[in-house]
Amino acid sequence: MNLSTTSFHRRLLARALALCLAGATPLLHADGDHDKARQALVQGKVQPLRTVLEKVERDYQGQAVKVDFDEDDGRYIYEIRLLQNDGRMAKLKVDAVDGKVLEVRRKEKTKDRDAHPHR
Repeated sequence: MNLSTTSFHRRLLARALALCLAGATPLLHADGDHDKARQALVQGKVQPLRTVLEKVERDYQGQAVKVDFDEDDGRYIYEIRLLQNDGRMAKLKVDAVDGKVLEVRRKEKTKDRDAHPHR
């Protein structure tokens, strides 16, 4: 197999993984109290997770794979891990009250390398 074939297979594998995950529901964790998260939603203090995810997935071109709900200094935050369509993983901090993205961190893609460069 040459380098271009290996690169093609890696891209194909990444797309297949993305398609598999597209049907999956993101894993939601409430690092604090589940009741506190539910109460904040019922009281209208935060936006529904589905509303936030629809916007984030559309704006950042990807599929949420993990979500955490936290309260940080009185501010409710959704921390979302997003597998983007280009295969990169992004971590977003989103204000749960207004849905505003506060921070985005992405892992840079590593360059395709031959597993045996001396051959």
